[in-house]
Amino acid sequence: MRLIEKYLFRQLLWPTLAATTALAAVALLSQTLAEIDVLVNQHQSVQVFLTLIGLSLPQMLAMVLPIALFVAALITLNRLHTEQEVVVCYAGGMSRWRVISPAIRLAVLCALMTLVVNLWVAPWCYRATREELFKIKTDLASSLIRDGQFTQPAQGLTVYAQSTDRQGLLHNVFIDEEKPDGSSTTFTSKYGNIVRRGGQPALILHTGSNQRFSPEGVLNFLAFDEYVFDLTPYLNTDDDVHFKNSDRYLHELLFPDLTQFWDKRDKKKFLAEAHSRLSTPLYNIAFMAMALAAVLGGSFSRTGYGQRIVIFSACAVVIRIVGFGAQAACDAAPALNIIQYAIPLATIWLCFGQIFRQKASAATAIEGLTELQPIGAH
Repeated sequence: MRLIEKYLFRQLLWPTLAATTALAAVALLSQTLAEIDVLVNQHQSVQVFLTLIGLSLPQMLAMVLPIALFVAALITLNRLHTEQEVVVCYAGGMSRWRVISPAIRLAVLCALMTLVVNLWVAPWCYRATREELFKIKTDLASSLIRDGQFTQPAQGLTVYAQSTDRQGLLHNVFIDEEKPDGSSTTFTSKYGNIVRRGGQPALILHTGSNQRFSPEGVLNFLAFDEYVFDLTPYLNTDDDVHFKNSDRYLHELLFPDLTQFWDKRDKKKFLAEAHSRLSTPLYNIAFMAMALAAVLGGSFSRTGYGQRIVIFSACAVVIRIVGFGAQAACDAAPALNIIQYAIPLATIWLCFGQIFRQKASAATAIEGLTELQPIGAH
C-alpha cells in the first residue's frame, strides 16, 4: 500500500477496534448476567464462572465484528468525505478503487478472522463450555442443594439446606430417602458437607438424628454426632456429554457418523450449520460495501450523508435478519443452502455497482472542491 492508502487504512482500523471492543463489552455483560446462576444457585467458584465467560468471548467477537465494521466505516468515511480528504484523493489522481481498497482490505482481514473463529476456535470453545456445564450438572454439591429450597435430584430423594457458607458447609440439612421396599428414612442435622471417600461422594452429617419407618410401620429413632450418607446410588452414570451442532467441527458437520441416531436425524441441520459458518464471514465484506456505498455511492454533499446512511443502515439490519431466516429455512431444505451465500454476495455486487456507478475523476473532485470554496471565503 502507498502512503495515502496506509493512512486511510489506519483511519478505518482504530474506530473498528474501538467499536468491536464496545459491542463485545455489551455482549459480554449480557452473557455475564446469563451465567450468574452458576455462582448464585449452583455454588460454583468464581474461576468456573470466569471460564464460562471467557469461552463465550470468541463467538461474541465473530458475531459483533461485521456490525462494528459497518458502524466504524460509516463514521470514518463520512468524516473523511465531509472534510474533503476523499475529494483531495480524487483530485490527486487516485481511482475510486484505490480510495476504497484500504477498506476492502480491512473487511477481508475481518472475514478471514471470522472464518478462523467459525471453523476452529468457536467449536473448541463450545465443546469446552459443554464439558464444563456437564461437570456442573453432575456436581452433587450444585445438583443436590438449592439454598432454602426442597430439591429432588433423584427419584426417592428429597434434600433441603437452609444455607451454604463460603466453605461449602451446609446448614440445617434435611434429607428424606424412600427405598423401593417401601421404607423411608428422614435425616436432620445442624450442618453437613459433601466429601469423597474412596473416590466416591458422600454427605457427612454432623449433630443430627434420623427416623426410619419400616414397611411394617415401625419407627426407629437414632441420634448421631456424625453420619455418612452414601451418595453413590444416586449418581447417574449413564449421562454423557452430547455435542450440539454448534460444538462440531466442519468435517463433523459435512461428514457425520450416520450410524449414530443423533447424527442421522440432524444431518440436514449439520449441513445448514456448515454452510452458515462458511458464508457468515462474507457479511464483513458485505457490510463494508454497504458503508462505502452509503458515503461514496452518490454525489458529494457538504452537509453530510445522513439520509443515505439511515437507508443503508436499515438495509443492513434487514439483510442480516434475512440471513438468519435463510439458515433456519435450510435446516429443512438443504437445496436452499446456496441462499446463505447468495445474500451477502448479492449485497456486495449491488453495493459495488452503486459505488462505481459514477466514475471518479479529477474533474469531479475539482467540482467538489469548488462547491466547498465559498465556505473558505467566509
